[in-house]
Amino acid sequence: MRKILIPVDFSENSWNALTCALQYFKYEKADIYILHAYADQVYANTTVVSKESLEDYKKVCEIEVNQQLEATLQKIQDHFPNPKHTFIPKAVFESLIDAADDLVEEENIDLIVMGTKGKTNDSKITYGSHTLQMLKYVTCPVLGIPSEYIYERPTQIVFPSNFMVPYKNRELKLLSCLAKSYRATIHLLYLSNYDRLSLRQEDNKALIEYGLGDNTIQYVRRDYGPIAKTINTYIEAEGIEMIVMVNSRHSYMEELLNQSSIDSISLNTKIPLLVFQNLKRR
Repeated sequence: MRKILIPVDFSENSWNALTCALQYFKYEKADIYILHAYADQVYANTTVVSKESLEDYKKVCEIEVNQQLEATLQKIQDHFPNPKHTFIPKAVFESLIDAADDLVEEENIDLIVMGTKGKTNDSKITYGSHTLQMLKYVTCPVLGIPSEYIYERPTQIVFPSNFMVPYKNRELKLLSCLAKSYRATIHLLYLSNYDRLSLRQEDNKALIEYGLGDNTIQYVRRDYGPIAKTINTYIEAEGIEMIVMVNSRHSYMEELLNQSSIDSISLNTKIPLLVFQNLKRR
């Protein structure tokens, strides 16, 4: 049973991310948590000036949010009915990051799916602040869906890795199941000027290949250069439909984040980005 968390802000972007998630995992039994955290909305209201008015406004917001969640569930049933999926709406008076982090731990969530941008949909940025915070602070894989992305079957997936760390079996299984559902080819992309791997890299590569043993894997080496540029070139050349990165020490993602911020990474922003955290749960 897959457990998926989908934060929504009732924008077109979050609806698009939600519908992509339903289609990616339409063949799997899943408990799907639809989360809206509304603490920021309450505190942003400048007309709330007392404890009493705060409590009154919280109640109003809670009612409105639950109504919107019910409308979202009805919309799902109208457009994407699936007996394999069970939906659990969650209206929570917390910040989004705290609410998501709590749910991940309480419900043992496998994956968070969200739009890379929210209501603001600022064309000048690649990833919204909530997506950035989710990638940095929540110990759960995150699948970011670009705002203008239109769902298509992921038949070609690129997984850049330098094979410096062993990955979590749980996260590899998530990728394996997703790829297997669509008979997708997983491209293990290694950036180096040398063909030979160290003993550590050989061991970690073998672990990845074992974890993805049910899938078609294509191992590819490209000369080392600017990471984002090299990955983007490969994406365009091979018709890649999803990127998988790992946010951990000694990873390509760490190098990209250390260079600046994820907004400046310049990875291909037209296709979904699945980020593994490779961290132990609390």
